Amino acid sequence: MKTSYVYIITNKYRTTLYVGVTSNLNERISKHINGIGSKFSSKYTLTDLIYYEEFTNIKLAIAREKQLKNWRRDWKVNLIKKQNPKMKRIEIF
Repeated sequence: MKTSYVYIITNKYRTTLYVGVTSNLNERISKHINGIGSKFSSKYTLTDLIYYEEFTNIKLAIAREKQLKNWRRDWKVNLIKKQNPKMKRIEIF
C-alpha cells in the first residue's frame, strides 16, 4: 500500500496550526511553501512542518486527521512536543 501522512504546519511565530493529510508529503509541503497548499495556510503563511505521522492505510490517515482537527490547541501542542520538543521546522527534502 501507498504511504500516507498526517501533518501539522505552522507559521514562524507558532501561533496558528494547520492539520492536513497527503500521500506525498514533500510535494504537499512544497505547495504550502509556495502559497498554493490551501487558502487557510496561505492566508496565515503556514509553511513550517513541525509534526507528521506515517500511515500505510489512507483511511486510517484520514481518520487521524479528523481526530486531530477536533483536538484543542494545547493537546496538539503537547503531541507535537513529544516528537519535536522545540517545535523546530522539520526538513524533509
